Amino acid sequence: MSELTLTVMRLGFLAVLWLFVIVAVQVIRSDLFGTRVTQRGARREAGRQQANRQAPPQQRQQSGGGGRRGRNTPTKLVVTEGTLTGTTVALQGQTITLGRAHDSTIVLDDDYASSRHARIYPDRDGQWIVEDLGSTNGTYLDRTRLTTPTPISLGAPIRIGKTVIELRK
Repeated sequence: MSELTLTVMRLGFLAVLWLFVIVAVQVIRSDLFGTRVTQRGARREAGRQQANRQAPPQQRQQSGGGGRRGRNTPTKLVVTEGTLTGTTVALQGQTITLGRAHDSTIVLDDDYASSRHARIYPDRDGQWIVEDLGSTNGTYLDRTRLTTPTPISLGAPIRIGKTVIELRK
């Protein structure tokens, strides 16, 4: 083997070794510090409010911002049991995915959760719906296993393995 080929192979091996070390450090870091739940759309909402403040009074009344919320309309999703106890996600009209996959809104570190376990989304009437996405161990709403998309009442426990989630004001 020529000296050049041997040097290229050594450098390639070194690059692969460093890539492995970097990935290992990222995995350990995510295990230690957990995942960050961000409020998606918060910047957009702040931009709308800024534009609304600068608009003339007639336009402000017309652009209402989506109407008023009712008294029993939930504003947040709270994890009440499990490894993520205390985690809160603001409900801003977006779909919330639950599961072990890293791109889920709430990443569940639970042996009984599937990678794409369930989703919670608003319907046209402002009611929030929970749907099981074909998980192995099922999603439970008030001790009832879900087979179809089901409306969620305020404070009703949604159980996925050892994790319990509730909609709250």
